[in-house]
Amino acid sequence: MTRHLILAALFIVAPSCDKADANDTAERKPADNTKKNERDRDDATKTPVDQNENAGDIEITATIRRAIVGDDAMSMSAKNIKIITADGVVTLRGPVASTDEREKIANLARGTASVKRVDDLLEIAPE
Repeated sequence: MTRHLILAALFIVAPSCDKADANDTAERKPADNTKKNERDRDDATKTPVDQNENAGDIEITATIRRAIVGDDAMSMSAKNIKIITADGVVTLRGPVASTDEREKIANLARGTASVKRVDDLLEIAPE
């Protein structure tokens, strides 16, 4: 009896899982960052590896990150931008949802203590 109930449950659940997975896959575009990765190989492009290890630069980056992540109005893209600080110079890179979001993040970085300059390389993500 128990075996029959388990089999019946599998026949009900399994097809619905397949449909959800198929729809989910059809809606997602595959990630293709080839061009951006090629661009980032340039020695002049700041990447997270360029983050300084001194306490001041780490604190600047952490302060900016906490402010962005703590703002519920920010998109998930904005919360995942790259923040690189070297000798008080903050580089912001990555996609954001809007011009307003870009300006808000740049102003937040400029207003952070000990920041000497902000290089805003944020990009508005296409819709």
